[in-house]
Amino acid sequence: MTTEHTRLVAALRELRARAGLSLAALAERTPYSKSSWERYLNGKSLPPRQAVRELCRLANEPDGRLLVLWEIAESHWSGRAVAPASASSTDESPQPHPEEPPPPDGTRRRRLGRSRLLVVLAAAYTVIVGGVAALLFLLLPDSEARETESLPASVPFSFAPLCQGAACEGQDPMRLICGVGPDTLASYRTVTGAHVELRHSEKCGASWARTWATEIGDRVDVTAGGPTHDVHIRNEEETATFVYTEMTEVHHGSTVRACFRPASADGERECFEARVGEATTTAGPSSPR
Repeated sequence: MTTEHTRLVAALRELRARAGLSLAALAERTPYSKSSWERYLNGKSLPPRQAVRELCRLANEPDGRLLVLWEIAESHWSGRAVAPASASSTDESPQPHPEEPPPPDGTRRRRLGRSRLLVVLAAAYTVIVGGVAALLFLLLPDSEARETESLPASVPFSFAPLCQGAACEGQDPMRLICGVGPDTLASYRTVTGAHVELRHSEKCGASWARTWATEIGDRVDVTAGGPTHDVHIRNEEETATFVYTEMTEVHHGSTVRACFRPASADGERECFEARVGEATTTAGPSSPR
């Protein structure tokens, strides 16, 4: 899975956990089966755009940010993310070496004929292989399908965190799978309308901040008494999705502090904090600290 696909999967899992929906519930309330949702939520296949919208609807989550994540993941999944470079290279047709005369027309026609034949053979091969694969799928025993159907409502996610404690310091929570099913220590809404949350993963022993509804130039930093890690909103794409700071190591009882710095020159810093292990707190705009 690409990093972009991992981010999308983590966000979808988080929505599903927040909504408390089992695979059976998702199948009942959407056009997609339990086995399809199992593949989407475990990163085995990229979900359709409509599936992302359906999950957002069930979780009462605006779909804008998740659809941006989907667009990015889909562009890498389909290869569109590298299409411009490929297109530019194909535009430059090879030229004969100056010292070599161009091939005679007969040779050129023979080469073109061979190329067309290879294309036809490749297409036929694809059709044959695809047909055999589809036939095998229909003829295989349904043990695998039964195994998927028998999954409990709380299906354990297949991705385990890739760091713990000090090893997570300064690392990306999404890339290292700490951002799957984390706790929210505190939520804060800034004067400018941006949202900032302090997040915590007990399995990783680390916390970080995530923000959304931001503006280009906004900054968010987080610390738990050690190194400070920050993130800078750089473009329109990042203003329309979740953006995360790097992680900082924490323990039970640690105080985690996040600060928001608006892009505007006259804006003041706004900070809030929470303790690991205490109840979630929510706050609106307040006087800067």
